[in-house]
Amino acid sequence: MTPDLQPTLDGRLVTLRPVLPSDWDEMFAVASDPLIWEVHPERRRYEAAIFRRFFESALESRSAFAILGDNGGRIIGSSRYHRHDPELREIEIGWTFLARPYWGGAYNREVKRLMLEHAFGFVDTVVFWVGEENARSRRAMEKIGGILRDGVRTRDHSSGPTPYVVYEIRKAQMKDWAQAT
Repeated sequence: MTPDLQPTLDGRLVTLRPVLPSDWDEMFAVASDPLIWEVHPERRRYEAAIFRRFFESALESRSAFAILGDNGGRIIGSSRYHRHDPELREIEIGWTFLARPYWGGAYNREVKRLMLEHAFGFVDTVVFWVGEENARSRRAMEKIGGILRDGVRTRDHSSGPTPYVVYEIRKAQMKDWAQAT
């Protein structure tokens, strides 16, 4: 059975729902802030042509979410699942970005909690690829209990090969993680 990688997930602060083609204007309005991308491997993702590729890949993935804040109102960001491996019982969560007024923990924690709870219905491990030099995202991963895996991996971007570190959260940690957040 194939898991649903794009359900609607409701939390106290946010609602996650599938990305729609009609989300372009509102999502790009959030993503066009250069400060969101300043520590990301794709630092120019605030440009319309570059973000368009990101947006189109989100639609094609059939596993991406629009993050709605303000009790299901406006789009404040996006996240997605990637690379579900049924044999390893593992999936990646990534490509997350939030508008700056929502930085600081509570919103990101809730997005991750909702996605983790859903994913742990069909996997045992969730991984997060973080740019090796992205200190902001690395701190966020540590705040939510991500365990750093050994080694550095590489992914290709328009700017060339980029080094990443990988964090993981296991299903067994979820109870402790939920209580800590």
